[in-house]
Amino acid sequence: MEKIPVDNFNKAMLIAYPNRLGQNINDLHSIMNNSFKNAFGKVHLLPFYNSSGDGGFAPINYEIDKKFGEWSDVERLADQYDLMVDFMINHLSPDSTEFKDLLENGKKSKYNGLFLSYSTFWPKGRPTRNDIKMIYKRKNNAPFREFKFADKHKEKFWNTFGDMQIDLDIRNSVTEKFIRKQIKDLMHHGAKIIRLDAVGYVVKKIDTTDFFVEPEIWKVLDKTNQIVKEHHGEVLPEVHEKDIYKQKLQAKNYYTYDFMLPFLLLYTMYTKNTSKLANWLTNSPMKQYTVLDTHDGIGVADVKGILTDEEISKVLKHLYNHGKNVKPEYSSALYHNLDIYQINTTYYSALGENDAAYLLARVVQLFAPGIPQIYYVGLLAGKNDIKYLEESKEGRNINRHFYSVEEVLESVKTPVVKNVLNLLRYRNTSRAFELNGKITISMPSKGQLEITRSSNDNKVNATLIANFKSQNFRIIETSANFSQTVFDSYNNRVNKNG
Repeated sequence: MEKIPVDNFNKAMLIAYPNRLGQNINDLHSIMNNSFKNAFGKVHLLPFYNSSGDGGFAPINYEIDKKFGEWSDVERLADQYDLMVDFMINHLSPDSTEFKDLLENGKKSKYNGLFLSYSTFWPKGRPTRNDIKMIYKRKNNAPFREFKFADKHKEKFWNTFGDMQIDLDIRNSVTEKFIRKQIKDLMHHGAKIIRLDAVGYVVKKIDTTDFFVEPEIWKVLDKTNQIVKEHHGEVLPEVHEKDIYKQKLQAKNYYTYDFMLPFLLLYTMYTKNTSKLANWLTNSPMKQYTVLDTHDGIGVADVKGILTDEEISKVLKHLYNHGKNVKPEYSSALYHNLDIYQINTTYYSALGENDAAYLLARVVQLFAPGIPQIYYVGLLAGKNDIKYLEESKEGRNINRHFYSVEEVLESVKTPVVKNVLNLLRYRNTSRAFELNGKITISMPSKGQLEITRSSNDNKVNATLIANFKSQNFRIIETSANFSQTVFDSYNNRVNKNG
């Protein structure tokens, strides 16, 4: 099969765990080829490594966990779909061989310097209370965990996120060597896109917020990008924050995420006012991945400055009043949330489990600038998994359902899922959505939005005509030889009750 460069390969990407669409990677691959046939050209396979927590994001090592399959399963998937995998550039599990060796051998360990200890970072007498206050952290406590060494002395190590995620010391050559080896091995097994998880936190520097520290962050990104480019791949930095950071990454020609779209689209769906969405889409780049939902919650911090605090509050109030099984406590410390700036819900439940509203939101994502990523729960119009949430007491598990193969087969029979899959298939085959093509946004009225995508040669055009008040839309494709209505929800109403 001919390998198509990432820049020219504009098919949608599925985001999926290795064991939540069926039991393993082989099941996932089969579902993609059958139930989701022709809907995707890429797949973001969420962490399939040996891990001690956080749904795989606390890697013990970067070897495949045998309960998910073998490397050959990953490689077969990568032969057919452009494969994105995660590299947790910020941290590694304390259960890793490297950290255990450090605790056993101290400064004699060959991994000495791989992990960021307080003793090597802070000068005597620090950190002060003000130092800790200055750190940009998405939890309420200071970012450290104390460990006892074999010689009985104790030392604190930086942990930005959970207790099972100890931060790496990016300043040292042992860390650079570790990063190079892991990325090289992942790409050897077929990875084409390396997603740099939590990369904004990787640089720590005294008297800063320790988030996206410049210019040091660019040295890390450029060096990592160089490693990936050596193996003919792409880097996707994951920075879940305000638009200014996205703009900085775009200026350096990196792919970025549109993490602002999910909340902004909720605002539009709730208020029926398309002006802010139209403005946002008009100024969005093509070299990006769009999302409505991911394995994390819906970001709130991302839209600061795009929406006012009052507008954000109104969205949250509407969400908790009109969403299905969406409660503030699910995103609080009561449910062990690491990130206090995200809302835990499925996108379908956030829209009141209304099929028409949900399909409209998805079609806007498919027409937005960039490449759409579709989270597996969202693809199947998944509802909030209250049972799993209460069993685990982990807020994000509300949107991390385990689907059996039988559940998938039932879900794809529903009208809303059928429509989403058909829209994806259309988008994947129309030249109007070329990444080097053009996009035009217009707003005929306050509650309407029109998006036209055009091929690079302007010979094929696809126009979405969306009405947020009635929650209806049409898609019309035109070329020199024909004009056709691809989809018309006015005549093909979806079931509002799901």
